[in-house]
Amino acid sequence: MKFLHLGDLHLGKNLGDYDLIEDQRYILEQILNIIKEEGVKALLIAGDVYDKTVPSEAATNLLDEFLSKLAYEEVNVFMISGNHDSDDRLNFGSSIFEAKKVFIAGRFKGELYRKTLTDEYGDINVFLLPFVKASQVKRYYPEDIIENYDDAVRRVVKGASINKSERNIIVAHQFVAGKNSDPKPGGSEGASVTSVGMVEKTGWDIFSDFDYTALGHIHSPQSVGEDNIRYSGSPLKYSLSEVNNNKSVPLIDIREKGEVDIRLIPLKPLRDLRHIKGELKTLLKKENVVDKEDFIYVTLTDEELINDAMGIIRQVYKNTVKIDYDNSHTRGINAEDVIELSRGRSFTELISDFYKLMYGCEISDDEYKAISEAAKEVGVLNETD
Repeated sequence: MKFLHLGDLHLGKNLGDYDLIEDQRYILEQILNIIKEEGVKALLIAGDVYDKTVPSEAATNLLDEFLSKLAYEEVNVFMISGNHDSDDRLNFGSSIFEAKKVFIAGRFKGELYRKTLTDEYGDINVFLLPFVKASQVKRYYPEDIIENYDDAVRRVVKGASINKSERNIIVAHQFVAGKNSDPKPGGSEGASVTSVGMVEKTGWDIFSDFDYTALGHIHSPQSVGEDNIRYSGSPLKYSLSEVNNNKSVPLIDIREKGEVDIRLIPLKPLRDLRHIKGELKTLLKKENVVDKEDFIYVTLTDEELINDAMGIIRQVYKNTVKIDYDNSHTRGINAEDVIELSRGRSFTELISDFYKLMYGCEISDDEYKAISEAAKEVGVLNETD
């Protein structure tokens, strides 16, 4: 049976001032074509379906359109929530959707959601684990010691009673560490500042009993620990840190127990995201200008600031997202200086100083509470901080 693995759709996301709905519709149509051409029977969507907990009307309409087309093709869909999604909103209508083979685990309910498919080799069990935090799991297992994300995910998987003689797949949305290193971050999940903590990790070995682990949360496509434990990556480039990513979707062909073939199928965007660097006059020379419709990040090396540089560049590259400078002045402030300035300072102090710098006044209690809650939600700030 063939499965396709997606993650981190971030429907409704903007890139700077630009709405990406048409770019997302284009890439989803491409994915639908892959599904039809390859004879895919099931689609795994590993969280961050939406970019915001309260998605736009355009984003919800696009998901509805995508799921409707999948239902028409009689493709089994297995979808979980990520940290960007609202559990309840994504879960809405899930019991009705099951009649159309769309299986959604938007909210953790104390155990792994499980559905079984059957092919000529027997049963394939698909387990769904939406994004969970230690506090959510602890609620269902009050007698267990659950202090962090790793404890939480291990406890949930342990309670799943997995039949190792059968073929098993799990879909999850967590930061999973490899054998000797962490996955290479990218996109909105790439921010981690030493002074305010890292996103909490789970170990790759938690998933060793599964024939394939479909992960979401990291935007750069890669395997973790073993080749069959994999981040699909986001289908589009959503930030400068992803500019060198080759976007793809993993096609997983599961035959008899132990026979798993994984093939990465490249994706081609409607508009690429590129980074160009150099002096303004050089960048705008006719022979250097290519693919004008692409989204562009520009780094200017001119020693002097250029008046209305954005307006000038957008006359050629109309989808320019951001401009910065790399010259003798900017190189005087390096990463080591920033780390030294933040060393030993609390999250509260850093946020308060940043707010005062930006707005010229002290941050209010309500504003700080909103920022700290958002930081906890994405894992930058621990629950206990």
